This record gives sequence, structure tokens and C-alpha cells, in this order.
Amino acid sequence: MILRMVVPRVVVGGCMAAAAGCGSAKAPAAAPAPAPPGACAVGDTSLVRDVVYFGRNLPGGGTIGDAEWHGFLDEVVTPRFPAGLTVVQATGRWRGQSGVLEQESSEIVTILHSGDETGRRAIGEIAAEYKRRFRQEAVLRERMTTCARFE
Repeated sequence: MILRMVVPRVVVGGCMAAAAGCGSAKAPAAAPAPAPPGACAVGDTSLVRDVVYFGRNLPGGGTIGDAEWHGFLDEVVTPRFPAGLTVVQATGRWRGQSGVLEQESSEIVTILHSGDETGRRAIGEIAAEYKRRFRQEAVLRERMTTCARFE
């Protein structure tokens, strides 16, 4: 992926983070377990929140079009998480080795799930398919535990 952003982390309604050369030969770390009982307030549900960053630049030039992006969401992401997800458009910026300021349109997908093996595997499948389909080097994923509820 051509994603080389160095920006603060996403906080709902905030900015996004990404890193140069997100890919690595290391095995992915195990997902955090949902918060232990009693860690969440009464009425809250302990969940795992995955935030996945998808850069829209293509190797060799050009960008992933809106129709292609929405097709990916419809065919790959939403079927794995039909209970819901959030998509936010963003722009990542970084200063390349040449000193030139560069930027890339990106999509940030936030998914709350139970943290079970099925959910963890689905996130990995989504990232792998995006890299394959759009010839990306990497997809950045943040994973954390959280407590949530609908008000």
C-alpha cells in the first residue's frame, strides 16, 4: 500500500494515524480479549474495536475510484460484518524522503465486534483481499478493547 501517513490517532471525530511501510514479516499479534466482567459500566457491552485504514492510491499512479471502493465494501466488508460498521473518508499526509509533502485519500473503517476468532479472522481476510485486489503493500489496523452501548 502506498500509505505513509504520520498523523495523530483517530478519536471519534478526530484525526487518523498511519505509518510508512505498514507491512511487516512479523506474525500479527493476538487480538485483545474483551474487557473482563466488571470492567465496563452497568449497561455497557465489552467489545473489540478494529479500525482499519485503506489508502486509495494505486501503485504506479492513479487512485481507487468510488465505484471500486463501494464494490469492495459491498462484496467483502459488509457481508463479514452485517451488524454494522462506520466508514470515514480521510486524507493522510507525510513528508517523503525527498522532503516533498505528499498525501493520499484514505478510508477508515471502524468495526465493533465480540473479539472472537471469527471476527479476528474476518478482519484479516478483509485486509488480505484489499491488498490483493488493489495491489497494496499493506493495510493498517488498530485493535483495542472498549465498552459500548446505544443511548
